[in-house]
Amino acid sequence: MPKRVSGQRYAQAIFELALEQGQTDEWAADLELAGQVLRDEEFRTFLNHAEVPADEKIKSVEAVLPDVHPLIRNLLNVLVTKGLAYLAPELSEAYTKLLDIHHGRQRIEVVTAVALDYAELQSITQFVSNLTGKEVVVTTEVDEDIIGGIVIQIGDQLLDGSTRTHLEALRKRVRSGVS
Repeated sequence: MPKRVSGQRYAQAIFELALEQGQTDEWAADLELAGQVLRDEEFRTFLNHAEVPADEKIKSVEAVLPDVHPLIRNLLNVLVTKGLAYLAPELSEAYTKLLDIHHGRQRIEVVTAVALDYAELQSITQFVSNLTGKEVVVTTEVDEDIIGGIVIQIGDQLLDGSTRTHLEALRKRVRSGVS
């Protein structure tokens, strides 16, 4: 079975170079932009087309991303040449994780049934910051299906205080007691 190439390996290598050059944050922005561009289905189809010469693909990447750091552009050229352009979004995400670790940040996702106001968001941010001992970067999502309460994803941990989950647990207890 062929081994799947991972963007993590490329992210680690480029992160080490960024550290050496003191440009970790700048390169994160360049990689995020590259990841967004290479998520475009039409552009990826063009880059993966067998009849398009590699030099044309590289020129296209350079034309679309003229302002990215030359080393980032070189990495993208390598990915395009090897037919691995699809790794750019994964590489960007892996790089961001490495940057978060380097800066002592924790990204969390907060899901609620209604939008949070500023004070509620600050309270959640402070709670998770105290829990993790790290600076917290919050992404919020409104999902009416949870009915009420809150769901917080911290890395691979899930704190589920949603009304929907509580109702499902209650339903299971009632059913098991009735049978």
